[in-house]
Amino acid sequence: MTQTNNCLNCENLVSEKFCPNCGQNTNTHRINFKHFVLHDILHGVWHFERGLLFTIKEAALRPGKAALEYISGKRIKYYNVFYLGLLLIGLMLLLNYYFDVVSNHIFEPGIIEKDGVSKDKLVAFLESYSKQIIFAFLPLLACNSFIIFRRKKLNLSEHFIIAGMIFLGILVINLIFSALSFLQFIRTDLTDNISDFFNVATPLSLLLFLIYNYYKVFSPEYSHLQMIIRITFFTLFLAAEFVVFLRLLSYYVDL
Repeated sequence: MTQTNNCLNCENLVSEKFCPNCGQNTNTHRINFKHFVLHDILHGVWHFERGLLFTIKEAALRPGKAALEYISGKRIKYYNVFYLGLLLIGLMLLLNYYFDVVSNHIFEPGIIEKDGVSKDKLVAFLESYSKQIIFAFLPLLACNSFIIFRRKKLNLSEHFIIAGMIFLGILVINLIFSALSFLQFIRTDLTDNISDFFNVATPLSLLLFLIYNYYKVFSPEYSHLQMIIRITFFTLFLAAEFVVFLRLLSYYVDL
């Protein structure tokens, strides 16, 4: 281990553990096998998983409070919300793909190939651009909350952080439901109606999660009645925007 008076990254003079100019640790090591395995690999993986898993847990259990902490400046322990969102969307699409494959194999062989020929243009477009479309709802959430919950005195970018963290929690819950939906392929009396259960439970849970956490974030600034009214308008605006979005998308795809 070598302690230097100059940062090896930017050559700025330093007198503390971290360079004030670029943030690099001034305790540098010669790279050898032991250091490479014990520090660079294991240390890096541990910190990556710790931040990632911590952010997933916070997004699923208390996304509103986590977002407010992040906005207030407590950011080092959180993994990038939007990168993590992309990762979870990818996992969700992968699970949905294998669900279709297993379903096709067990119940109706050949249905995927047949559907691929006569598939509706809108459905095909939604499947092709699913990641972009899912992320398109973030601006809707952020703009709606920025307009309706002005008393919190947050800017639009900070409303994007709140929307992103709550949206991340929605993805986590949806991912859990997607994984549990594979239980219906275990043919028992308990799993015969599990598909119908998930068809109802999943959207209902996601909607309640959204409403509850927006209520928790902004309720300190409003009375109970005011929050009920504002949450109602927030939900109605989102539903109306979703319908308009689908209409415009359908029109665009048919061009």
